[in-house]
Amino acid sequence: MSNDIEKNENPVLIVEGKLADNERLKAESDFLRGTIVEDLQDRITGGFTADNFQLIRTHGMYQQDDRDIRAERQKQKLEPLHNVMLRARLPGGIITPTQWLAIDKFADDYTSYGSIRLTTRQTFQFHGVLKPNIKLMHQTLNSIGLDSIATAGDVNRNVLCTSNPVESELHQEAYEWAVKLSEHLLPKTRAYAEIWLDEERVETTEVVEPILGSTYLPRKFKTTVVIPPQNDIDVHANDLSFVAISDNGKLIGFNVLVGGGLAMTHGDSGTYPRTADDFGFIALEHTLAVAEAVVTTQRDWGNRVNRKNAKTKYTLDRVGADTFKAEVERRAGVEFSESRPYEFTHRGDSFGWVAGIDGKHHLTLFIENGRLLDFAGKSLKTGVAEIAKIHQGDFRLTANQNLIVAGVAEADKAAIETLAREHGLINDSVSNQRKSSMACVAFPTCPLAMAEAERYLPTLVDDVEAILVKNDLAGESIILRVTGCPNGCGRAMLAEIGLVGKGPGKYNMYLGSDLGGTRVPNLYKENVDEAGVLTEIDALSARWSAERNNNEAFGDFVIRAGIVDEVKISVRDFHHA
Repeated sequence: MSNDIEKNENPVLIVEGKLADNERLKAESDFLRGTIVEDLQDRITGGFTADNFQLIRTHGMYQQDDRDIRAERQKQKLEPLHNVMLRARLPGGIITPTQWLAIDKFADDYTSYGSIRLTTRQTFQFHGVLKPNIKLMHQTLNSIGLDSIATAGDVNRNVLCTSNPVESELHQEAYEWAVKLSEHLLPKTRAYAEIWLDEERVETTEVVEPILGSTYLPRKFKTTVVIPPQNDIDVHANDLSFVAISDNGKLIGFNVLVGGGLAMTHGDSGTYPRTADDFGFIALEHTLAVAEAVVTTQRDWGNRVNRKNAKTKYTLDRVGADTFKAEVERRAGVEFSESRPYEFTHRGDSFGWVAGIDGKHHLTLFIENGRLLDFAGKSLKTGVAEIAKIHQGDFRLTANQNLIVAGVAEADKAAIETLAREHGLINDSVSNQRKSSMACVAFPTCPLAMAEAERYLPTLVDDVEAILVKNDLAGESIILRVTGCPNGCGRAMLAEIGLVGKGPGKYNMYLGSDLGGTRVPNLYKENVDEAGVLTEIDALSARWSAERNNNEAFGDFVIRAGIVDEVKISVRDFHHA
């Protein structure tokens, strides 16, 4: 942060002007109920109408359609093939084998694609659920102790937690705080239970939303718990992160990071990715109070006029980080102490077997793009289901779209590994580069996609692997991420090479994040086609190979070599397309 922002002497705490229409929508929604029940009964359309299109997001769903067949349906004078994508609430990404088998069966029986998608929000998604099956979907989740409350919309979303299963006691404590944070910040309205679970409405005069307020938050809000040195949840992609500080293996408190975020808008220099500010250290007993204070400060000060500037990162830049921090201290009744030392040295997941301190073993499986489906020669979805039938521990979904079979006894290792290999869940030939690459869903289901991402990534990685070999970099890897639009779901704006969709087959190319995920990359080339992407990666890799310092990472090299400027302060240093 620059001093002129941090020490804003006349901060604008409340943005005046005509409110964005989403504010009207939330105010009139009867605490997120709207007329969703009536819409469900309308069989004339497969979609949701008017405000309900937005309101179902707070219930964990996005209305989508199959964009591959949209034009053909238009020719036939049919509406798009409307369906919903559901994102489950799974704080910390832990799910039992019994729960897994239930979601596996639902995906088989009631989704258009038959797949389960592991996401960068450390949970799973169903894609292609038609309107007649939506209520059954929620009731199925409820029957196994899950839900999708507040996994989308202007609320605090699924709370992430470092997946590391090795330091079991510390991870368990951190995970429990992720669950507590999720529960504490959930909407208190009973709209979800009434609409999807047929709970009878009980009128009350009590304040319904003491934390989120009657019009909820100005924009989406993301919270994480992370255990250094592994930044496997990308703290700087989130509004609020709790960095675990331990003493002799025991959790004693958190450093609190506020104001990270990656989304931006093409052509709008008033939007930008931003790394978070470290507000300082708090003891464990103040965790929920501080979380609530950050959320309510953003609730009251966030921009409700311009949704493009409604995220916490813009509030900090507008009012000043010091002003925001002081207000959090006032509301929480807590003063931050000096930040405790910590360092993020790496991201991603550690694949294969690792042994935990509790004598149990944990197997991390690489799932390309997080897409669990049975493909020719690799029956991934069936394989996980078969493992679930015999597994006595739990599964842990990672924020990098992978899956950990956790808590495996020594006697059970061989059986689980055999199943994983039989179904293609373990492939020893998968390169480090492929394991370091990630993409969002994009086409055909995401309505915001401008370019391919998930379907483009596998062949892109094939080509990048060949380029690395050609340039004497076999075995090396670059953190490579592709998103179909600039909204940030695939976290391309924390990649060493980030490709952000600009149009069909065209991407803006960003370079220069670091291995720890503490630096935003900068714009290198705009509107590059797929052939041009490979040409640029080839030339850059050749220079990296010839000019790098000892073990210098790609992202560090491109900055040291002057290929792109380092982004030290996003609002000032970031080069906007």
